Amino acid sequence: MTDIPKILLIEDDSAIADGLRRVLGRNGYDVTMLLRGDEGLKQAGRDHFDVVLTDFKLPGLSGLELVAQLHAVKPLLPVIVMTAHGSTETAIEATKLGAYDYILKPFDVEELLDLVNQAAATSRLASDPVGMGVTDPVHNGIVGNSRAMQALYKEIGRIATKPVTALIRGETGTGKELVARAIYQHSNRTAKPYVAVNCAAIPETLLESELFGHERGAFTGAETRRIGRFEQANEGTIFLDEIGELTPHTQSKLLRVLQEKSIQRLGGKEHIPLDIRVVAATNRDLEQAIEEKKFREDLYYRLSVVVIHVPSLRDRREDIPLLIQYFLHRYSGELAVNNPAMSAEASSFLAEQLWPGNVRELENVVRQAMLIARGYTVSLEDVRQAMQKRELISSGTQQSISSYVDDVLRAAVRGEITDVRDVVMQAVERELYTQALNLAEGNLTKAAKWLGVTRVTLREKLNAFGLRSEAN
Repeated sequence: MTDIPKILLIEDDSAIADGLRRVLGRNGYDVTMLLRGDEGLKQAGRDHFDVVLTDFKLPGLSGLELVAQLHAVKPLLPVIVMTAHGSTETAIEATKLGAYDYILKPFDVEELLDLVNQAAATSRLASDPVGMGVTDPVHNGIVGNSRAMQALYKEIGRIATKPVTALIRGETGTGKELVARAIYQHSNRTAKPYVAVNCAAIPETLLESELFGHERGAFTGAETRRIGRFEQANEGTIFLDEIGELTPHTQSKLLRVLQEKSIQRLGGKEHIPLDIRVVAATNRDLEQAIEEKKFREDLYYRLSVVVIHVPSLRDRREDIPLLIQYFLHRYSGELAVNNPAMSAEASSFLAEQLWPGNVRELENVVRQAMLIARGYTVSLEDVRQAMQKRELISSGTQQSISSYVDDVLRAAVRGEITDVRDVVMQAVERELYTQALNLAEGNLTKAAKWLGVTRVTLREKLNAFGLRSEAN
């Protein structure tokens, strides 16, 4: 798969289609446009697409027929249906046949972009293979051959095909999401959806609706019925990251779903049966949260039928050289570095660090050191500068700009740092992107608009700074 998400747009109104193609193109999507439903079905069958965006009423093949036939041959391909108010009930029928979601005309462009982005992310998560013990940097994978990682691989293999809930525990940055995807991809549900939800990234006021959906009129602004993430994942797997951040009310509703194997949309009375596997993850001490009455004990036991512990990086230091090589080659293309390498003393130095941010922190330091080395072999000094920059950037977000600049300049006077401007600008930019993303409540379209950048640039910055968003 390419890095640019590919969209198949099927719309017989050429004016609407041209407008959508321009909007999607400006936001980093590669758009193929067709006018007929039957042509769209053939094209989707021949080529790879991350998302299909289709009108409901089409010549050649209706949107309903397109969803049913396409879902039969490519069940992991998200199909978003665009429809007028008059065909809402039929659009809901389309979701039952396998459509990822639907959106009503006339629609808000930001709402459409968020939906397309969410669908594209879901498509990538479900179809991008996660290997275990990976050394090939072309693919995402769980890297490591230590005794601790071998035990982890065995545990994944042991429970992957078992229809039980699983709780993945581990510190921030250890790779819990990759473990969840590996469980899914080695299960017997790989032909069905995989939906990931970061419970901490969605505002409390929206989380219940996001998970379980809502009926029209359920709350102010609920103008139509909305399908939730649980319904989208039906017959497949839902991954609930940061499960320890759920509010008591949402915990109660999740417990009911696990007990009754059905959901009720917010504001609805209908019980909708589900066949779904739940995998959850947390870095919190849930036992302490139970003692403090912040997490339900009965929900904990429902989620932890199987518990998988992902080791911290300091507990598998022998994997650090392998991880370094993996990241060097992974970023060689992005940074235009041929045959990247790191000196033995630099590699040994990294292996001795504590890494509170685990694999994610090591990845960011290696990438930063490659930038500092400017295409040459990464030296110990390059690594020291990369780690120093991270410490300064981290501390910079806790200070006023003036006091932070004063600290960095004094470090330069002492000879501890040479590129003051780059360090300060990176710290300020990181804080700017962090606050914009938080203010937008994870909405990438809004954050990009406020910052005056494209969504592609925003994604690149988030990756560079190690920031994450469920919408990313």
